[in-house]
Amino acid sequence: MEALALERKAEQQRELKERIMQLKKERNAIILAHYYQRDEIQEVADFRGDSFLLAQKAASTDAEVIVFCGVHFMGESAKILAPNKTVLIPDERAGCPMADMVNVDGLRALKKQHPNAKVVAYINTSADVKSETDICCTSANAIKVIESVDAEEIIWVPDKNLGDYVSKFTDKKMIIWEGYCNTHDMLTVKDVEEMKALHPNAQFVVHPECRPEVVKLGDFVGSTTAIIKYCKESDCQEFIVGTEDGTGYQLRLDSPNKTFHFATKYLVCPNMKVNNLKKVVKCLETNSPQIYVPQDVADKARASLERMLQVK
Repeated sequence: MEALALERKAEQQRELKERIMQLKKERNAIILAHYYQRDEIQEVADFRGDSFLLAQKAASTDAEVIVFCGVHFMGESAKILAPNKTVLIPDERAGCPMADMVNVDGLRALKKQHPNAKVVAYINTSADVKSETDICCTSANAIKVIESVDAEEIIWVPDKNLGDYVSKFTDKKMIIWEGYCNTHDMLTVKDVEEMKALHPNAQFVVHPECRPEVVKLGDFVGSTTAIIKYCKESDCQEFIVGTEDGTGYQLRLDSPNKTFHFATKYLVCPNMKVNNLKKVVKCLETNSPQIYVPQDVADKARASLERMLQVK
């Protein structure tokens, strides 16, 4: 019975993938998938990447329709950078708790307290917050962005862990918002030490959204893309991974002969996992749900995203 059920499921997946390919052609659509998506979503994506790479792809694509398999703020960024495109998100409930931890009123109040400071916002923020921001960044380019800003004081929103990490690489005064990623912040020193005891030959690679005391234990610290690249190029054959477990798809694809252990079974972002193939088919068939960003907000937010894309 179990074998039959698995066979039926595999057949359903095949049918859904074929339907997606057909709909993509009909709609002149591309699928962008974040590295934290389910394997089945990453398999059908035209581009897989972190927030930064996907923002670049959205800005440069010739497709008329972008299906953004990620969370809501990513779809907004795509719409801001490609205002004439239709941007679809398979499930509107895919939010980001960290992005929700910073609001426009709070940020405006902080700007009044520090009138000489420039605002650097992690891309993991709403369009409204981006519209109050001087420049955006991702974990891949945060240090370069901070150094590119013509100010000695930086208001940093919303991730305190990434802010703490970045602050070690600059002499600028960092005024750090108290937000965090629920998933990365869950990883503890105890989790890592237990995994290191189980796998003494493994290197620990960690995302700077984790707590500072966890990041300190890393053999390599970097963005999702940087972690994937490091593991691919490293001579080490075994890794303990301190970032969201969807990254395993690309890690295994790039390095099939290497072994990857996630530092805890709780490194799962529930919002990233709400998308599935059925929802991708439905959004392409119905041309909904669409992402909308009010034009005045989009124009201001676009300036902060475009400045980020210009930082080399």
